[in-house]
Amino acid sequence: MVDEFTQTLLGIMVAIIMLGMGASLTPRDFYLALKRPYGLGIGVISQYGIMPLLGFMMAVFLVVPEPIAIGILIMACMPGGTTSNIFTYFSKGNLALSVLMTVTSTVTGVILIPIILLLYASALDLDIPREDIVRVLIVLLVPVAIGMGLRKLNANVGAVIEFCGALLALFFIAFIMVTWVPQNWQFLLNTTPATYVAAIGLGLVGITLGYLFATALKLHPRNARTVALETGIQNGPLAIAIIVFTFPPDQQQAIMAVPALYSLFIVIVSTLVTLFFRRANTAAEQKMPDSLL
Repeated sequence: MVDEFTQTLLGIMVAIIMLGMGASLTPRDFYLALKRPYGLGIGVISQYGIMPLLGFMMAVFLVVPEPIAIGILIMACMPGGTTSNIFTYFSKGNLALSVLMTVTSTVTGVILIPIILLLYASALDLDIPREDIVRVLIVLLVPVAIGMGLRKLNANVGAVIEFCGALLALFFIAFIMVTWVPQNWQFLLNTTPATYVAAIGLGLVGITLGYLFATALKLHPRNARTVALETGIQNGPLAIAIIVFTFPPDQQQAIMAVPALYSLFIVIVSTLVTLFFRRANTAAEQKMPDSLL
């Protein structure tokens, strides 16, 4: 359960994170992306094909209560998070592609997330208020648009907002650690191991599947790393915001378990993956490809 003050604070932080995400792009970036539909297709498939299917499989085969299964599905259907841009940079991936995939998946998510949730929730006979989720997603697109407008008006201001949004995304994880975790400590002690498997597995298996998918398409190694991180690193703050503003307080604790734990563990998983990618990086791979994909 989240109190009213924490709920308001979460909303403000998520809005700033989305503002920073929007400030990372200009309308020209979308124009260039549309000239490379192949790349956009890869991003959409990895975010809304691989991850939701992975979440569905976990909800089916892991023995978890219905609220935990709902949390797994919501987390798996989220777009990419700004944290992926940071880890892509340190992994020597393609930062431009990472940012483009993150924002594109966020914008297209307004349409795709409710559809995918309807498909998988119906298959599992779960009740998810999709109309409320659509409203939350539409509202959160407003700061994205404002961020893009500020970047267009002043590139320096846009860069500062982008940087602040990325830092706040990391601070959000620390905020969850010092607020939600202590308040729900007993619940976390009593929850089943399957909940932790889902929270860790969504990121770890997602990154692995994303890399295998990119490798099968014979993408440049830097792009393959980027697709891998963009696939496995989902927008945890957005998932938590959707749950807080969509579900009644008495249901929030259990539904939020996987997104909250995912947000904590994905930093550890992504750090280990980044260290692996940096060690595997060769001189030939350091050369930037001629195009995004």
